[in-house]
Amino acid sequence: MIFTRLARKNGAASTFALAIALATGGMIGAAAIEAPAVAQKKPKYSKGFIAAYGPLQEALSAEAVDGAAVKTLIPSVVSAIENESDRFAAGGAIVNASQKLNDMGLALQGLELMLQSGQVAPEQIGVVNLQAGQIAYNQKQYEKARQYLRAALDAGYTENNPEGVIAESYFAEERDAEGLAYLEGVIDARKQAGQPVDESWLQRGIAVAYRASMKEQAQKFANWYVADYPSETSWRDAIAILLNTGGYENPEILDLLRLGRRAGTLNDGRLYMEYVDAADYRRLPAEVVSVIDEGKASGLLPADDPYVNDTRNQAADRVAADRADMDNLTADARAAGANVRTVMAAGDALLSLGRPADAEEFYVKAAGMGGAEAQMALTRLGIAQFDQGKFAEAEATFEKVEGPRAPIANLWAIYATQQDGGAAM
Repeated sequence: MIFTRLARKNGAASTFALAIALATGGMIGAAAIEAPAVAQKKPKYSKGFIAAYGPLQEALSAEAVDGAAVKTLIPSVVSAIENESDRFAAGGAIVNASQKLNDMGLALQGLELMLQSGQVAPEQIGVVNLQAGQIAYNQKQYEKARQYLRAALDAGYTENNPEGVIAESYFAEERDAEGLAYLEGVIDARKQAGQPVDESWLQRGIAVAYRASMKEQAQKFANWYVADYPSETSWRDAIAILLNTGGYENPEILDLLRLGRRAGTLNDGRLYMEYVDAADYRRLPAEVVSVIDEGKASGLLPADDPYVNDTRNQAADRVAADRADMDNLTADARAAGANVRTVMAAGDALLSLGRPADAEEFYVKAAGMGGAEAQMALTRLGIAQFDQGKFAEAEATFEKVEGPRAPIANLWAIYATQQDGGAAM
């Protein structure tokens, strides 16, 4: 997934045991299980049921099984059920028939009877419910699938991804909000318990939320994804999703692409040009030059593109003047009566020139001046601290950001935490 910016001893009883053993040896499309053991040690089958069962067992034991005949006999076996031992055995026979006839509808019917009987051994209740749930899902009986999969979880069975199938059952019914809410709850519970989260859940959550234009959920799953599975791919997806869903203007896009650059996820020439436009050669010429040079070196920006080259030349002409004027700009920004735009301009110019330690002073001052610029100042203060290797301080700063910039700061905070802890990309 890559997002772009865009039994009894008599003869009759022994045949039941054989049917049950054959019934659950390995269901197609479901978790392989051993034959469910009957909880009741001495089952008591009714006479009427034994009489009805005999012809079905004979038909199933034939060298060439007559599917039509078997299906004709099953209703009489079910109607002959008088007690729970009968019910369990009938279920086993029907599961046996399902395997011989490759009929998942019969498999579900058989497993349901076995579960309804209460005769499945306690240690196998979870896996039998799982199989019933998986088959119900494949049969597009989604509500029934959720019933059995939840029963599997209640029995303590967590293998073969029952939670993921429950979420998929909602998505299959186009109930995306419910499926995502369920998946969020499962992930939250796993995290609170200190347990790992399945990567496929995070990827699926991102994809469904993005497709459904549920931007907050898409961003939440993307944050979880990069936090739990940091890689070039996960970071590229998280940044692309925020670019596509945030509704941001150039100042916010710039700070998001700055993260992409540091995380090494700018893998498209269009992203480099969007970075160039957001930085603006008239405001941050030094950063524009370095971004264009990096894009060319990576082969993502063409060396002979007139617009690229003209933009770089104009930016390069301004760099020397900016360096020469820095003393005057910083003096003005330090003055008691300096307005927030002057203070921010000093911080921005210094950060663009690769002087994050010097830029920090002015972002601290701007953040304390309040107003609309405060959240941008905090974001860029965090970036300046990050670029100095002050990762814990940067994380704390990013966590203070509020409003529309908060999702950008959240991603930066996750990245800072990973760098502070030495998490490998």
